[in-house]
Amino acid sequence: MKALYAYAAKDLRLEECALEAPNPGEVSIRLLRGGICGSDLHYFNHGGFGTVRLKEPMILGHEVAGVVTGLGEGVETLHEGDLVAISPSRPCAACPECLRGLPNHCLNMRFYGSAMPFPHIQGAFREEITALAPQCVVANGLSPAEAAMAEPLAVCLHAVRQAGVLTGARVLVTGCGPIGVLTILAARRAGAAEIIATDISDRALAYARDAGADVTLNTKDTPDALAPYATGKGNLDVLFECSGAEAALRAAIPALRPRAQIVQLGLSGDMSLPMMAITAKELSLKGSFRFHEEFATAVTLMQKGLINVKPLLTHTFPLADFAEAFATASDRAQSMKVQLAFASA
Repeated sequence: MKALYAYAAKDLRLEECALEAPNPGEVSIRLLRGGICGSDLHYFNHGGFGTVRLKEPMILGHEVAGVVTGLGEGVETLHEGDLVAISPSRPCAACPECLRGLPNHCLNMRFYGSAMPFPHIQGAFREEITALAPQCVVANGLSPAEAAMAEPLAVCLHAVRQAGVLTGARVLVTGCGPIGVLTILAARRAGAAEIIATDISDRALAYARDAGADVTLNTKDTPDALAPYATGKGNLDVLFECSGAEAALRAAIPALRPRAQIVQLGLSGDMSLPMMAITAKELSLKGSFRFHEEFATAVTLMQKGLINVKPLLTHTFPLADFAEAFATASDRAQSMKVQLAFASA
């Protein structure tokens, strides 16, 4: 079967990959859709991100869904023909962080398509895959394209949990790529009363409006667009920083009220923080990293029609057209969420 390997920046290759038969507790899956994520783009465009660098060929991809084609011994929760969303998160369940109830911080995490450890953890952009049964959430009733959105939606659901109670809150979301727009959907579902979204692209802000943002502000055209929210000591309760841009975080802090909550999702390298402003306002700053149990919740919310991800799905390319797919995904003026089609549904 074919798999998509990253060798270095701008060096992707579609090559043969072996498929193993399912062991006890595992299933075989024919993959149908895979979403190109920001981390995939970092590997493609830069060979990594921050201090994380490709040191050997690595299969990309972790936003995937497919159909179960084979069952290993002892698997009773899945059936051949089930459409499943596959969680890329495979914690060990035995390290100190797992035993503290923090599986997303597993010391031995095997997260699909990650160059953080060496040898790298191979990803899921391949025609077939063998996965642990507990990784797979039955997504019957969804399209394969929707099912493959469970992973980015789970990231945002985890971030919303990090923020605490949002009922009645005034929320600011900075950065309106797929994660920012999904965060808007998740925050509204969690009870946010008002959502303000900022970006430097009118096209991205249009997606934010369609997702339910009450106010959208282009901070490139109007750098002081948040000034009306900065009167007194600030007026907003929660910031979800989804861009990973230091400028976005700095511009948002004056608009936050004392003891407001900052949740940092965006990852693009280290930032220099305005610590005096954070201290003087007694702001709380939390990171939000990956997810675990939120993955199944993401599937359920989509199945029940409580969160609609379909408007974000802008492009689908056959696996053989991976070069065009990655070029399109790298161009925010063209795309929101780009997916690869591994096979027809």
